[in-house]
Parts: sequence; structure tokens; C-alpha cells
Amino acid sequence: MTTNKFGIRIAASALALAVSYGAHAVTDEEILNDHKTPEDIVSYGMGTQGQRYSTLADLNTSNVQHLQPAWAFSFGSEKMRGQESQPLIKDGVMYVTASYSRIYAVDARTGEEIWQYDARLPDGIMPCCDVVNRGAAIYGDKVFFGTLDAKLVALNKDTGKPVWIKKVADYQAGYAITAAPMVVKGKVITGVSGGEFGIVGKVEAYDAHTGDLVWTRPTVEGHMGYVWKGGKKIENGISGGEAGKTWPAEMWKNGGAATWLGGTYDADTDSLFFGTGNPAPWNSHLRPGDNLFSSSRLAIDPDDGSIKWHFQTTPNDGWDYDGVNELISFDYEEGGKTVKAAATADRNGFFYVLNRENGDFIRGFPFVDKITWAKGLDTETGRPIFAEDGRPGNPADMEGGKGEVVVAQPAFLGGKNWMPMAFSQDTGLFYVPSNEWSMDIWNEPVSYKKGAAFLGAGFTIKPANDDYIGVLRAMDPKTGKEVWRYENPAPLWGGVMTTAGNLVFTGTPEGHLKAFNAMTGEELYRFNTGSGVVGTPVTWTMDGEQYVSVSSGWGGAVPLWGGEVAKVVKDFNQGGMVWTFKLPKDRVAAAN
Repeated sequence: MTTNKFGIRIAASALALAVSYGAHAVTDEEILNDHKTPEDIVSYGMGTQGQRYSTLADLNTSNVQHLQPAWAFSFGSEKMRGQESQPLIKDGVMYVTASYSRIYAVDARTGEEIWQYDARLPDGIMPCCDVVNRGAAIYGDKVFFGTLDAKLVALNKDTGKPVWIKKVADYQAGYAITAAPMVVKGKVITGVSGGEFGIVGKVEAYDAHTGDLVWTRPTVEGHMGYVWKGGKKIENGISGGEAGKTWPAEMWKNGGAATWLGGTYDADTDSLFFGTGNPAPWNSHLRPGDNLFSSSRLAIDPDDGSIKWHFQTTPNDGWDYDGVNELISFDYEEGGKTVKAAATADRNGFFYVLNRENGDFIRGFPFVDKITWAKGLDTETGRPIFAEDGRPGNPADMEGGKGEVVVAQPAFLGGKNWMPMAFSQDTGLFYVPSNEWSMDIWNEPVSYKKGAAFLGAGFTIKPANDDYIGVLRAMDPKTGKEVWRYENPAPLWGGVMTTAGNLVFTGTPEGHLKAFNAMTGEELYRFNTGSGVVGTPVTWTMDGEQYVSVSSGWGGAVPLWGGEVAKVVKDFNQGGMVWTFKLPKDRVAAAN
């Protein structure tokens, strides 16, 4: 094992193996067809639409109990914390990111390390919600990932050697990158984190080969977008058309709306779908108006970054409900016609079904047990009907500089947070990892200072029930009905995957990888990984056998921001592993 000046650790024997595999470059066609090719996973979401559905059925309800560990790989060192990554697999090599902006190439057959790259992070990084990284992207002969100091890194996928590194934003102003980038039409697309620091959210596209910036699109109304042509920076229209239409005074200049979860891509409409985070500051009385394009879903043209349409889930957000949760494309039949839809489960507690061609609202419904901040949604527009006295009070109306406290449900960590849901093409159901919690929240005076927290609010989170917080739900997007649910004592903070084998996989903070019957919700399998599972499982086939992998390592926002909920998880052990399981060939034959 050798380490070079770039902080890359290379295992010589495994490197030779990787180079022999790595002759195959990843193409645009492979990325677009990722959901149809179970022998590899070359996109975050197991397909650009983000359905996290696998066509594999060798592993199914009849034999999942025979799923057994094949190998486990340690991320090593003292750098544990939350491991929220989704692995990628190509040509027998797994690419998996880890906390503190690290990435590994691992032999997918044996679990042996091929190479490791550690980003050289500066002092003073300011991630709001743990030092996580959610994954990478592959294209050509490169693998791409973002770092906590807001850089985009391109590495040779076979050697781990840096090809280019680009500064996306200023980490000293509070920017970071925690999401997996994606590649569309030869461009690496990334968002940014930092909404708690009064940054301006944006989506940017970089040439995958050179690292040159192709376009940038701010996600706060009033900021100019740009494209680069022939080396020249050309204005491409102000987001929203002009400044200050839905913001008071100069508040749009530090408006938040971070694109911190990354996006999905729908080839049918040739659209990037990105969610945007909370407006800044949290104190909504300082910024009356809808505060576009915060707490919204945006359809963006991948060629130049133009905004095609937007849908705002929480106008004038005063609860930190964000709007970043993934927008998943799917089709369904209604009235003899195919509806090109997209669905999202919002932090605010409502599940939305939109027309993905134009952003029109189709339907919306609660997916949590209780919502206090709104009485419902307008049936025509999907706009929330705000509850009287549901918004935390204005500090200007109270002595002592603290606004009236309200109890809000869901808590600001959301009915569903970052952890991706999955859609089954077989059942037509969405499998939503959710949580039942409430919060006391109040507003305080605040002013912007570069690099300082820009909240203007205080809060305390509390469990809504005595015996459970997390709920894995099967939701019907056509009826709004909950088909089944699984209740978990601790909050659910990991992603979900579903398969043609009638299975749903997810993990728990207690450390278990679990599999459920996709139709009934019956728990069929569990395995203790030794630390909380807050990553997202994947499955693929190799050498005639079906594999399942998931990252394990407790952390994320809950132990940092969870208030009284943090007491529930205070004794959970940190870790840093990627576990890989397989179904032996003889068990497939027995089931068939």
C-alpha cells in the first residue's frame, strides 16, 4: 500500500485488477439506461429518475432470509460520523464515499481496497448537519464527488489520481457540498449546501472532461444566471425575471434556497429536477412574501440552466421545512391516458404529485399522522392553507427579543428529510422513510454576517409518540392512502430501495439492514451491521449472483439537532463500513 502527494492510497495488486476492468468508459447511454442494467449502478438513485427500483428478482420474498454477508470494508481511521453514501458499481469495482470528503474504489468481489482519495479539507469548514457525503457520479474514465469545502473533484476512476478540481463556492461564507453530483449530456451537475449561513443557492454545470464551468443558475429570485460560450461569460437572465418581487428590501441578496440534496433527471422532458432549501433567515417576519425560489421544486434546462417551471411547497417558510427532497419521475394510467408525473414527500408533511411536463399540481395529501402549521392544501394550486396561530411569533411584538413560541408538527427535521424514498414499478407504491416528531419553535432578531449562522430562531424537538419515531410507509400516489407502515423506535435516517423480487430494503439507527414484503410490509430479514444505517442500499448482479450493499455508520443531523430526540439515540455507536451481501446460487435455484 502506497500513499502519494495527493493523499491517494493505492494498493498495487488491487490497482492492477482495477485497471484491467477499467478499460470500459461510462457513456451517456449507460447513464440513461442505468435503471435497465442491473449488472452495474452508475448513477445516484439507481437511475437518473431516482426511483431506486431494481428489476432483479432472484432475491425475493421466498429466499431473502438466506441473504448472507459476502464482505465488509472499513472506512478506517478516526473519521467516523455519519455515513450517508450510496455506492456505485461498475465493471466489478465499487465506488463509495465516506465522511470528511473521502472516496474509495473497492474490489466488488472481495472487498479489497483499490485506492482511496482524501480531500485536503481546510480548517473552518461549516457543514450544518454533520460531515457527510452522499455519493459520487461516474462518466468516461472519471469519478466525481463534492467536498465539504465546496469543491468539485474529478478523479481517474481506475487510479484515483486527480484530473481536475474546481472551487464551486466559498466555504468561508458557509458553502459546502454534501450531495452526489450527476452527469447529464457530458456535464457534471452539482448543487450547494449552506442555507443556515445566508448563502445564495445555485445549480452549476461543469464540462466533465475539462472541468470548465458551462452554466450557473442561482435559485434565489433576483440573481443573474450565466452561460459560458467560447470562453466568454454571457448573461442568461435573472432568476425570476427581476429582484425583490417576492422578497422585501435587500433580503434576496442572502436568501438561502440551498440545493443541498442534488437532483434527478428526466429524459422524457429533458429536465433536471432540483429542490431548494429554506429561505434565510428562519425568522419569516423579516421577509414577508413568498420568497421565491426557496422551499420549491425547479425544472431546469440541462443545456443552459434556464428555469422551466417551479412549484413552491412552503411559501414564506417559517419552520425550516425546506423543499429539497427528491422529485421522482414516474408514469401512471388514469382515464385511459398515461400521466407523466413526478412525486415528492416534503419535509412539511405533505406528499405532492405534479405533472412533470409543466409543474402543474395534480394532487397532494398528508403522509404523516399530524400537521399543525397548515389546515390542508388548495385543491387547485396545491398552495398550503396556513393554520391560524401556526407560525412562530414576531419578536418585534414581544418584549425581551423573543417571539411567541408555537408547537409545530412535523419538526423542522421534517416528516421526511434527505433520506430518499423509492418507487416500485410493480406495486405502484412509494416507500417513504418518515418520522413523527414535533417542535417548540420561536423567532429571534438576527442580522446577516458572512460565515455566521443566519437563523433568527430557536427550537426544541420532541418525539410525538412514546414508543416510536420512525415510520416506513407504503403510500399510493393515486389515492393518497397509506397501504402499510412499519414503526421504528428511533428516527429513520437512511434511504430506501425496492426490487422486482417484491422487496423493500432500508436501514435503522439501531444498526439493522432490513427487508420487507413490498405488498404487505411484513419484515422478512434483518442483519445487525454494528452501527446505525443512514446510507442507502443498492442491489446489482455479478457472476450470476445478486448482491446488496449498504453503508453503515451512525450520524447525520439527528444527534446534532435532535433536541429531546437525541436522547433516544445517545448510546448508538458510531462506525464506518460498507457491508456487501449476496444470495448464494443454490438458494436461487431452490426458490425457483
